[in-house]
Amino acid sequence: MPDYLEEERLLAGGARWIAGVDEVGRGPLAGPVTAAAVVLDPRHLPEGLDDSKRLTAAARERLFDEIMGSARVSVAHADVEEIDTLNILYASHLAMARAVEGLGLVDHALIDGNMIPGGLACPATAIVKGDGRSLSIAAASVIAKVTRDRIMVDLAQQYPGFGWERNAGYPTKAHREALVRLGVTPHHRRSFKTVHNML
Repeated sequence: MPDYLEEERLLAGGARWIAGVDEVGRGPLAGPVTAAAVVLDPRHLPEGLDDSKRLTAAARERLFDEIMGSARVSVAHADVEEIDTLNILYASHLAMARAVEGLGLVDHALIDGNMIPGGLACPATAIVKGDGRSLSIAAASVIAKVTRDRIMVDLAQQYPGFGWERNAGYPTKAHREALVRLGVTPHHRRSFKTVHNML
């Protein structure tokens, strides 16, 4: 389970505002990549907080509401055009940097992964599998996941048939079959091989 040890070390060193940062949506064929930056209140650490991938949908929704009510939160995106122009890695880093910027004052950012995005306005530490190690990054993973899932549910109403309300744009069998049947939408990532080959 993630803990608050890295945050406590930074707090002891004089930092006050420590943001956990994570993104979701690198693998889908459609939709934005979404990042969240979260500064938890150490007096109100959400109970049961974990990597969003290890939580049920109901647990994520509960934690989403709890985090939004007790923490400083910023969410940002990189859209399909940016993904196709920059590539998915740099687009995800752009979304992360935007999320951190949206928080305003941040003393240190804890980034999920092994790379620190360019353009951050504060010192940062990359933590591999950080969403399973740091409570702040786990909180960011929950916020990013729930936010992006809701976006894909909304897009599914505009473009029915792809199952985005269930697969969130990931390349499931049903999604790939729908691409053949219905064609490519403006929300598909044309730089991704599966979509590119359709065109």
